[in-house]
Amino acid sequence: MKVFLCILLLLETFVFVVQQQVDRGLSENEISQQLSLEDRRQNQPQTDTRTHEASTDSQFIHHVSFYDIHAALTELIATVTEQKANIRALETRLSDAEKTAEEQKVILEELNKTNHEVLNLTQSQVEELRKEDRGIFTAPLKGAYMFNFSVFGFGNPSYSSTASIMKNGERVVVAHGYQDQYVIGSTKGVVLILEVGDVVYVSLWSQKKLTDNQANHNTFSGYLLFPLREQEPCRM
Repeated sequence: MKVFLCILLLLETFVFVVQQQVDRGLSENEISQQLSLEDRRQNQPQTDTRTHEASTDSQFIHHVSFYDIHAALTELIATVTEQKANIRALETRLSDAEKTAEEQKVILEELNKTNHEVLNLTQSQVEELRKEDRGIFTAPLKGAYMFNFSVFGFGNPSYSSTASIMKNGERVVVAHGYQDQYVIGSTKGVVLILEVGDVVYVSLWSQKKLTDNQANHNTFSGYLLFPLREQEPCRM
């Protein structure tokens, strides 16, 4: 559009100069010289104007483009930083979940192994555990065991009814009852960590007495709470 206007302006100027010179009676050479001079005079400001306008447009485009690109890059960097943080958090959670799953897998494998051992006790081991006449429990596998026992007797000022649970010959817990008359009784329980082959039984103290009948007041019982792995130390 600007170029078209410049062309029209030049044409109008050309026509005007020619008409003036003709009116004055100038020669063709003089008219040509005048036109050339006028053309140079007219073209110089136009060129400068177009150059200035182009420079201004270029600066504006450069200015707008720079700030638009800078804003877009800033937003992109913030988004990428946020995504990286989210990815690191997800990787940490995934690692923790995998570690927990692996630990649970190991525990389940050990429990399955020990449960298999419990279910596959030999008949002789079962019979050994059922020998009530001996009153001695022998641990067939390593684990945590719960034991309970009760003592019963008649009150007497001369003696008491006292017994204790023994583990491999060592006293662990005592049940004691004493009064001058009537009947007395006491019950105790204990949890023990036993290795394979450990023995547990109830021992009556010296010069103490128990009384029993068909009601079976004096009892000794126990059961396995849970098995333990061989690598785990005994602390009880």
